[in-house]
Amino acid sequence: MDFSRLKEDVVAANKELPARNLVKYSWGNVGAIDRERGVIIIKPVGMPYEELTTDNISVVDVAGDVIEGSPTPSVDLPIHATLFEGFPDIGAVVHTHSTYATMWAQAGMSIPCYGTTHADYFYDSIPVTRNLAPDEVAGDFERNTGAVILESFKGKDYLATPGILVASHGVFTWGEDVWEAVHNAVVLEEIAKMALGTLMLNPSARELDRCVMDKHYQRKHGPGAYFVNDDFGHGIVDVKNGGGLR
Repeated sequence: MDFSRLKEDVVAANKELPARNLVKYSWGNVGAIDRERGVIIIKPVGMPYEELTTDNISVVDVAGDVIEGSPTPSVDLPIHATLFEGFPDIGAVVHTHSTYATMWAQAGMSIPCYGTTHADYFYDSIPVTRNLAPDEVAGDFERNTGAVILESFKGKDYLATPGILVASHGVFTWGEDVWEAVHNAVVLEEIAKMALGTLMLNPSARELDRCVMDKHYQRKHGPGAYFVNDDFGHGIVDVKNGGGLR
């Protein structure tokens, strides 16, 4: 089977992470799924981004067995696989330890919606998971990390809030494709930075009025959206011209 186009996208999207200052060294990964053919394509473990190519990117089946490329896919593969299983409408997952969002994760705090920039892309607060129990850490740690993310979205719309903070760990975002998932990671980091600055300036800052949050989210999302000709969704990265957010 030929996975060349999806491999190209996953390689380019992974390289977008250091370009957008979301990762240091190899601290992150992008993975994508081809549901029809039952494969996941993901960055290999510890691979420097500048060395990543379509020849060494890891291609695995949904059970985690390597089909092509590097025989050592990211250790976060089970987290990606769990999210792909639990969130059937997504096509890609991004993991980073971006500085400001990870501060919130390490503090064990969700990011409240303080302003319209947040509301444009993430509906309501960006949640933080609970801490894993000792037996969950000692057991299948990565799979249980994915499971606690799914647990956090019970009764919630994972497409309306396409990202989460994993307590004491880092950030996961997702989207319909790799570009949407990377875009969400970039936006989430900026939202985290803005929220921290807001609280530093005014520790008593209150969250955005619900009516304003609803308006800003709904004008970009859903059947009544009318503000759609910006950087949201498909086409935010121009692969043909070497990648990079437009």
